[in-house]
Amino acid sequence: MATYFLQRILVMIPTLILISIVIFTIPKLAPGDPAEIISGRTNMENTTRNKEVTEATLKQIRIRFNLDKPLFYCSLAPPKWNGLKNQYHIWLTNTLKGDLGISFQDSKPVFDKFVETIPITLLLDFLSIVLAYLIAIPIGIYSATHQYSVFDKISTFTLFILYSLPSFWIATMAIIFLGGGDFLDIFPPGGLKSTFIPSDWTSWDIFSDKVHHLFLPVAMYTYGSLAFLSRQMRGGMLEVIRQDYIRTARAKGLSENIVVYKHALRNSLIPIVTLLGGLLPGLIGGSVIIEQIFSIDGVGKLTFLALTARDFPVIMASLTVSALLTLLGILVSDLLYSVVDPRIAFSKKG
Repeated sequence: MATYFLQRILVMIPTLILISIVIFTIPKLAPGDPAEIISGRTNMENTTRNKEVTEATLKQIRIRFNLDKPLFYCSLAPPKWNGLKNQYHIWLTNTLKGDLGISFQDSKPVFDKFVETIPITLLLDFLSIVLAYLIAIPIGIYSATHQYSVFDKISTFTLFILYSLPSFWIATMAIIFLGGGDFLDIFPPGGLKSTFIPSDWTSWDIFSDKVHHLFLPVAMYTYGSLAFLSRQMRGGMLEVIRQDYIRTARAKGLSENIVVYKHALRNSLIPIVTLLGGLLPGLIGGSVIIEQIFSIDGVGKLTFLALTARDFPVIMASLTVSALLTLLGILVSDLLYSVVDPRIAFSKKG
C-alpha cells in the first residue's frame, strides 16, 4: 500500500505540471489587456491628458503584476534558471510557495480570500457527500433486494425526476415556497447565520441557528448526487445478487441479511467508490450556483465574481484547487478499493 501510494504521488507531479500549463494558458487567451481592466481605462474619457496618465499607470500595473514579461520562455538557447523570468515561471514558483498572487479587483492576496471561503465550501461539500452516501446506499440496497416493489417504483420515479431538474430551479423554488417568499416561512432564504445574534443565546442556540441556515443549501447540494448514487447502488447490487456465489450462499441456508450485507454489499460498493473521485471537484463547481442563490461567501461565489471581473489570479487559483481535488479524489477512490474488496491488492504478495 505504501509503495503504491508513493508511486501515485510521483505520477501526480508531472500531471500537475501539465495541468498548471493549461490553467495558466487558458485565461491568458481571453481578449483584452488585464492592465486596462485593473486601471479602468475603458471607463475613462478619451482625452489626451487621460491617455498620458493612463499609459504611465498601465506601465506601473504591468510591472507590479509581472504582465510586462513574456508568458513563456521562447528562446531556443538553453535557459539559465537564475535568469528565467517569465509569467508562467513566476506564477508556478509563487504558487508552490503558497503565494497565489494579488486579486485584480481589490488588490488583496488571493490566498487570504481562499482561506476565508474554502472552509465554508468544504463544509457544505462534506455534509453533502456524507448525507448523499448515507441515504443513497440504503435506498439502493432496498430497491435492488425488493425489485419491482411499490417502494422501488416510487423511489425510481422520484429520484429520476430529482436528477433531471436543474439545481438553480429547485433552489429558487425552495426559497419561494419555504424561505419566506409567497408561501411558507420555514427556512432562511440565504446566509449561514442570522444577521443579529442576541447576547443571551447559548452555544446550542448558535448551533441551531447555523443548522437552520444550512438546511436548504445542503439539501440543494445533496439531492442531485443522492439521486445518481442511489441508482448506481441499485444497479450494482442487482448485478451482484445475480452472481453464482450469491445463489450458493443462499443454497447453504444463510440468512438474507448475511447474504446481502456480508457477501453482496462489498462488491456492489465498487462503482460507488469510483464515483467519489468525481464528486469532490464536481461539488466545488456546482457550488457556484448554490452559493450565488443563497448568498453564501464560498469558493463558488468567489470564482463567479472573479469570472465576471476577469480577475485572472483568482480564476487560476480556483482552477488549481479544483485540479488538486480531482487528483485527490481519484487517489482516495483507488485506496478505498482495497478496503471495499480485499481481493484488490496494490502490492505483490509472496
